[in-house]
Amino acid sequence: MDYSKILSISGMPGLFELVNNRTDGGIVKSLQDGIIKFVSVRSNTFSQLESIEIFTIRENVNLSDIFLAMEKSEEPLPLEKDSKAVKNYFEIVYPDIDFERVYYSDMKKMVKWYGILKKNNIEIKSRSQEDLDSSAEIDDESKSEEVA
Repeated sequence: MDYSKILSISGMPGLFELVNNRTDGGIVKSLQDGIIKFVSVRSNTFSQLESIEIFTIRENVNLSDIFLAMEKSEEPLPLEKDSKAVKNYFEIVYPDIDFERVYYSDMKKMVKWYGILKKNNIEIKSRSQEDLDSSAEIDDESKSEEVA
């Protein structure tokens, strides 16, 4: 499963993989229970995880950067229901988060979503990593065209 196809959908809990898109919505697969269904864009907003940014005390960072910091950390994931534990976790794992603008509900979602991604063995790629990968593919294609 490709990280770039993972969505959060307003009004629906959890994460979804975009299976196919249509002009009036998308066919998505739930990462929790595997159910495939059509979701209309008229009543829901689709947000790709790779496009979500988090407020920090410096410049905003991509959500994938937070997930990668969580992955590198040796801190155990906190229980989502314990607000103090969740905040303490992020103070250790990513202390640059702007805790006045990033609410507990946002941090809770990040913990929950990270768990879902790990459970589904989805490789988390930062935007800069994806840019490097795509430019390497273009270089490889141009080299093979030069040889031919």
